[in-house]
Amino acid sequence: MDYRRSRILVKAGKGARDRIVYISNDAAVALAKYLRKRPKTGEKQIFLAEKGRCRGKPISVRAVQKRVEHYAQESGVAVTCHRFRHTMATQLLNADADLVTIQELLGHSKIKTTQRYSKLLNLKAQRDYFKAMEVVMRQTSTNQLE
Repeated sequence: MDYRRSRILVKAGKGARDRIVYISNDAAVALAKYLRKRPKTGEKQIFLAEKGRCRGKPISVRAVQKRVEHYAQESGVAVTCHRFRHTMATQLLNADADLVTIQELLGHSKIKTTQRYSKLLNLKAQRDYFKAMEVVMRQTSTNQLE
């Protein structure tokens, strides 16, 4: 965890690759608060199991998925861990983030995998279309006046 740069090193994440994940200031504050309350152990991983035979050990990917499933069902919101990734990628794309940047953040080895997100939501395409058409219409009306 690098608080100064607001980032976390994820070791052996999706695809068994290491990558950097950036976090908001709010998330950094919440993580710092969690780490102050978390029992002190020699573990470097941030999230540890709180109960059972794995108590104090790094929480597994499946355990995170199960918690998300539990809270999703409890709240009636259809969400999964993958949906969080998908939503982040889509929102970044719609905010004009570069596809290569999104690829790095998601840990995709191939840009084709990331390009799927650009086909799924057309808000950016719609925005780009109307922005370009404004220019075209201005140019057309200027040319007609000459």
